[in-house]
Amino acid sequence: MQHVTLNNGVRMPILGFGVYQIAPERTEQAVADALEAGYRLLDTAAAYGNEEAVGRAIKAGAVPREELFVATKLWVQDAPAEDSTRRAFETSLAKLGLDHVDLYLMHQPYGDVYGQWRAMEDVNREGLAKAIGVSNFYPDRLLDLILHNEVTPAVNQIETHPFFQRAADHDLMRRHGVQHESWGGFAEGRNNLFTHPLLGEIGEAYDKSAAQVVLRWLIQRSIVSIPKSVSPDRMAQNFDVFDFALTDEQMARIATLDTGASLFFDHRDPEMVASLGGHRVNG
Repeated sequence: MQHVTLNNGVRMPILGFGVYQIAPERTEQAVADALEAGYRLLDTAAAYGNEEAVGRAIKAGAVPREELFVATKLWVQDAPAEDSTRRAFETSLAKLGLDHVDLYLMHQPYGDVYGQWRAMEDVNREGLAKAIGVSNFYPDRLLDLILHNEVTPAVNQIETHPFFQRAADHDLMRRHGVQHESWGGFAEGRNNLFTHPLLGEIGEAYDKSAAQVVLRWLIQRSIVSIPKSVSPDRMAQNFDVFDFALTDEQMARIATLDTGASLFFDHRDPEMVASLGGHRVNG
């Protein structure tokens, strides 16, 4: 497995397994299958409602805890957020059945962001979260957080796929030592990603699928990705991307697919702010 080294020295697998939109009753088996396929990075969140199932799969002991990199996320907290953030973190830790997580992310750039971050800095200093970061932060919000806080986020997890490649975001994160992580790497199949002629043509040269080409493209951009599946065969296929490399010409051709816009929603849209910022997740 290839790893990236975060800005605090923590090593993180470049390819992991995400459990977004996997029902709690299916999550434990899905995680067990992912661990069997070789995944060691597991990504969940309080908002997903399946942290307990992830924890049960970890507790089953198929893979020693020290070999795993476990990430979860904090939902939006109102001011003052220090106490509620701490409670939310402890709830997630209890549901996972762990004494620490390897990465704790602020899920959305809303609410009392600074209060949330101060509390996250505390759990980081105490070793309860080996690294802390953010998710869905556009460059302006990310830089503002960096400039006015002691700890620079180790990771920013953002929508990234061939149709929304985030080159400017990537460059800013690289300059400030923030690891770029992708969610929605397959664009949930939109724009016919799995049958896209360009991705398919490139894949044929290596006997790989369009999905495998996308994962390899992310890896070669040094972007962490967390594809989701409940199919063991698909999990294994997604993991089988370390035996080939795209050429510079192929990378350049994929770059032409970028539309520069989200295929899902813009976190700067006032309606989206009202929708996500007003939704609460019970601890």
